[in-house]
Amino acid sequence: MIQKFILTPFQKFVKIESLSGMLLMGATILAMTWANSSYSESYNALWQYKIGISSQNFELTKPLILWINDGLMAIFFFLIGLEIKRELLIGELNSIRKAAFPLFAAVGGMLIPLAFFLLLNQNPETANGWGIPMATDIAFSLAILTLLGDRVPLSLKIFLTAFAIVDDLGAVLVIAIFYSESINWMLIAYSIILLLFLFFLSYKNIYSKYLSLTIGIIVWFLFLKSGLHPTIAGVLLAFTIPIRQKIDLGTYITELSGIITRIKDCPPNENSILNKKQISQIDDLEDWTEQVQSPLQHLEHKLHNWVAFFIMPVFALANAGVVFSMNMKLDIPLIINIVLALFLGKFIGVTLLSILGIKLKLAEFPEGVNYWQLVGISILAGVGFTMSIFIANLAFAEHTVFIDSAKVGILIGSLISGIVGYIILRMSSKPISS
Repeated sequence: MIQKFILTPFQKFVKIESLSGMLLMGATILAMTWANSSYSESYNALWQYKIGISSQNFELTKPLILWINDGLMAIFFFLIGLEIKRELLIGELNSIRKAAFPLFAAVGGMLIPLAFFLLLNQNPETANGWGIPMATDIAFSLAILTLLGDRVPLSLKIFLTAFAIVDDLGAVLVIAIFYSESINWMLIAYSIILLLFLFFLSYKNIYSKYLSLTIGIIVWFLFLKSGLHPTIAGVLLAFTIPIRQKIDLGTYITELSGIITRIKDCPPNENSILNKKQISQIDDLEDWTEQVQSPLQHLEHKLHNWVAFFIMPVFALANAGVVFSMNMKLDIPLIINIVLALFLGKFIGVTLLSILGIKLKLAEFPEGVNYWQLVGISILAGVGFTMSIFIANLAFAEHTVFIDSAKVGILIGSLISGIVGYIILRMSSKPISS
């Protein structure tokens, strides 16, 4: 029963994230190839093409790349918010004991790379990029883990997922506090009022997807105009989605059995279509099905494929197109800094703090995981593609050279971390089936 309702859904999650990692890799290669081909002008022109709404009293027009980074990525952050809320309430982070080990790992994986970046940085103009090496890309890292097949215990994948989620939460806070522009607090106040209204409905276990969508769009727009990055709205809105079901599974099964019986008892229609009684019973079935589903779980399930197979690859395609040429201007110290912060910072941070948590007896090792696997997963945490590029765009918004240099550093650091992490995990793991 536990295998069916807990492990199997997680294994499906890992499979989706792994395929997403492959798509991310393909989109990255395509972006770099396109940007460095004879069609490079079309690449730049596409993402700078302005679309939006314009009238006498209202205008919302942005380049396509900003619609992706501010709009589509808000949906990505909304999904992260749903995952964080679920993990905090009923998942791997719902108790101090469960959360301790990945929490120690995540803290080390954020603070030590940050310290590496600041210690190595010698240019005041690039100091704002300190947040770049803090996050782990869960899609890429899980894709690499999947290449190891049955050599990797499921507990190791759960550990990676848990501390990557905490990493994402840390990155969200960093973006909200440090990488937002001058803030219009009046617009934020309006947003908070709307969010509090949704929180109140959630507390009362009242949920309407159409009302939430409408208010969500308004809150996103207010954040966009306020100067606080609109992706933060996605996370906050996710926390307003109720996790509780309106009815329990037992009640649903009872009602389902009654509906099936009543449909069977209906006389068949001569025209091979449903009669009114059957249609009425199916309507009841839809109503009961909606009530038994957790709104949070349902949304997470529906959005996961869209984010994994569309939003993240599109983000990579739009943002990974670094142009390489003989005359290319790059900040080499910044590149080296990011590479070392991702590779060494994550390796030392995750390993050191995880072991510290165990030595202090505040955390315990995941079942079936050894110390060399911990080292391998710590190095693999240096794959920081999606969130790192996102933060780089915010940190160096007005400096193309720094943005390109940061992207090159992220790509190199993530590549080295992925390869070395894979090798160590392969050498330290044996097929579980044997």
